[in-house]
Formats: sequence, structure tokens, C-alpha cells
Amino acid sequence: MKAELFVRRGALAIAFAGLLAGGAYAQSPDPTPQQQDIQSDKKDIRNDKKDLAKDRADRNADQRDINHDRRDLNKDRVDRNQDQRDINQDKAQLVRDDKKYGDNSAQAKADRKDLRADRVDRNKDQKDINHDRRDLNKDRADRNADQRDINHDKKDLAKDRKDRNQDQRDINKDKRDLHKDRKDLHHDKHGH
Repeated sequence: MKAELFVRRGALAIAFAGLLAGGAYAQSPDPTPQQQDIQSDKKDIRNDKKDLAKDRADRNADQRDINHDRRDLNKDRVDRNQDQRDINQDKAQLVRDDKKYGDNSAQAKADRKDLRADRVDRNKDQKDINHDRRDLNKDRADRNADQRDINHDKKDLAKDRKDRNQDQRDINKDKRDLHKDRKDLHHDKHGH
């Protein structure tokens, strides 16, 4: 009977020593897998925030480009419209000068030269308008892609925060379980 009691006490002592060693291991500086998950999640969150800030900066730069292209486009339209008015005036002047001085008069030749120059200006302005439209469409596409990236990064950030919070809840539960197990062991050891 004494031998049996001795074996039980020895087994309890070994079990207790194992729990103490496990508790000491849990308090060691080596992170547990859950703590590593939290650290990884925090790193992911930091990276997502950086990505989000970069995407927002890109989107804002694209919006500035869009606004600049709109201003250029409007300026080119104003120039083209003025050139068209000049063409219309030159045509009217040419008709008047042809009637008044004849088709081959110096005034009519000057009017034809002005008309050709105004048409060249108008065509150049139209090319500028077409170029600005292409730039504007490209900038809009860039801005929309950046906005999609922002939305994606926001989803990633929310998921990473959710993962981090779940990992923290798991750690807290495991700490409570460990505390309860230690309490149970202490209770069993003292036989209360």
C-alpha cells in the first residue's frame, strides 16, 4: 500500500513538473503559433494600409490628370470654335470681295490665304481635341482601376483585421483554459 501511494505521488509529481515545464515554455519568448498568426496578421494589416494609401494617391493623381485634360479639352474646343468663326467670316469676306473686286483681285487672294490658314488652325485644334479625349479616357480608365484596387485593399484590410481579432480571441481562450487547468491541477494536488 505504501509502495502504491509512493508511485501515485511520484506520478503526480512528474505530471505537475510537466505542467510547470509546459507553463514555463508557454511563457518563453518563443511565440506560439497563435501569436505568430497575430504578428503575421498585423504585418498584413500594415502592408494593406500602405497599399491602400498608395492606391489612394494614385487615384488622386489620376483625378488631377483628368481635371487637367478637361481644361485642355475645353481650351482646345474654344480655340477650334473661334477658328471656325474666323473661317465663316473669311468665307463671307471672300464672297464680298469676289463680287466687289473680282475673283483674281488682291483682296480675294488675301481672303483665300486667310481662309486656308484658319482651316489649318481649326484642323490643328481638332487634332488637339482628339488627343485630349484619348488622354482623358486613359486617365479615367487609370482612375477606375485605382479605385478597384482601393476597394480590393479595403476588403483585404477588413479580412486581416478579422483574422487578427479571431486569433486574439483564441489566445485569450487558451489562456483561460490554461489557467483553469492549472487551477484544476492545484485542486487535484491538494485534494480539495
